[in-house]
This record gives sequence, C-alpha cells and structure tokens, in this order.
Amino acid sequence: MSDHPCAQTTLVRLDAPPEPAAIGIGVHGPAGHVDEFQLPDMWQFHLYGYEADLTVDDVEHRLRPGTVSLVPPGTVVRFRYRGRSEHLYVHLRLGTTGTAREVPTVQHAGAQVPVLDRQLRQALAAWPHTPGRAAAEVWAALWGTAELTPPQDGKPQVPHPAVATAVALIEARLAEPLSVPDIAKAAGVSHNHLTRLFGTALGDTVVGYIRTRRMERAQHLLRASTLSISRVAAAVGIPDLQAFNKACRRELGACPRTVRASGIGVPTEQRTVRIDH
Repeated sequence: MSDHPCAQTTLVRLDAPPEPAAIGIGVHGPAGHVDEFQLPDMWQFHLYGYEADLTVDDVEHRLRPGTVSLVPPGTVVRFRYRGRSEHLYVHLRLGTTGTAREVPTVQHAGAQVPVLDRQLRQALAAWPHTPGRAAAEVWAALWGTAELTPPQDGKPQVPHPAVATAVALIEARLAEPLSVPDIAKAAGVSHNHLTRLFGTALGDTVVGYIRTRRMERAQHLLRASTLSISRVAAAVGIPDLQAFNKACRRELGACPRTVRASGIGVPTEQRTVRIDH
C-alpha cells in the first residue's frame, strides 16, 4: 500500500468553473466497515480527517488526516475504515476542454490543509443558498489541489517566482514605460536570466510578451469600450498615435478604426507556463 503522491494520477481540466452537484460532510465507520462504489458521471473531491485505506481502480492508498483525493467519473473506489471517519466531499462535473493538468489522484495537502479545509467549508456553507459562491470556493480548492505536487516529468506548471513577479508587474504597468532591466531588477534576477526564464515559460522574449499583451489589451478596449483611440493608445503604453497605428496594423492586421468597426483582431490565447527551477 502506498501513500506516495505520484503513485496514481489523473488528467484534470480547470479552465472552466466546476459544476457541483453535492457538497457535504461524510461520516463513516465503524472500524472494519467497507464501502465500495462509483459515481458514473461525476468527479469525487474529498479532504480527509482520518486514517483509512482507499483503493482507487485497484491501486491502494493510505489515507491520513490532510489527505486529499480527486477521483474521475466511473472509477471504482473502496474504503476500509478504522473507526469513525469524517471527510469533506464534493461531487461535481468538470469541463472537458482547456489545458489538461496531471494531478495525483491521492496526495497529502501539507501546509495547504487549512486553506483547503476553509475553502470547502465555505463552499458547504454557501451551497444551499448561493451555489455560485460555492462553485467559486470549490474551483479555488481544485486549483490549490492541482498545484500541490509537480507533474511526474519534474516540470512544475506554476511559473518560476521571477516570471510570476515580472508578469504581475507588466500587467499592472502596461500603460507605463517598461524596460527589461527594470523588470528584471524588480523580479530579483539578471536581465539575461529573466530572458531565459521567459523563453522557457512563455516561448517569447520579455519585450515580445509586453508587445503582445499591449495589443491584446488594445484589441479588447477597441472592441468592447467607447474610449477614444487616443485614450486606448495611452492605456496600453503607446501614446504616440502613429506608433499605435503601426502596431495595430502589424499585430492585429488593421488600423485601430477598422479593428473597432469590424471586430478584426487575433483572439487572445491562453499561455501555458512550463518552467524549470
């Protein structure tokens, strides 16, 4: 029997919010009692407060307080309890599109146990009257669970801290002048190291990332707001209208007025961040 976090994994897609069907506290036992069942069409998301043995599709796991499990639909599970056993659970549906993340089916949440416990209890409290709030709490808990352990290929799917810091700074200051040395200094790394990290994480240079994000924001503002073109240009850090016009033609395929009038523009794409520490 194994409690190794990478003994068994499942692919999870979390780009869309989950659809909980039931949220509750399960109380089981007594010692030696066995439950075997499956949910044909729903995921099982559990946070355990007890010790027990769990078998998921013939793979055995040892549960202990703070263990979390995420079991896909149609999977046979078998619990053998060692006494009174209480866990938080969510039965839910997940989206089938978007980026697939490899997540251990059973793992210990470590220092994140209090966070997951709070999120699931808040979801439970909200569930009867505000299911949208409950779904939001469950979604946050699922993301936290998905990021507890890096994938088996050893490449964590969360960005290097320097990339995360740099991206946050860029997003907050797109309307301001930005230089790579200043961004690297704020991120605590050298100019060259930040360039290498961005290339690995985003497949782009820092300057290229800034240019792309400015144009994505410009496209959104042109198509979704009534801001003047000069205000849009200033809002994305390209206050010179001639330069903004050229940038739109180069990146969006048309001048700003045409983008606004016809909806022309490349769709915003999700960036997959894969980074080696």
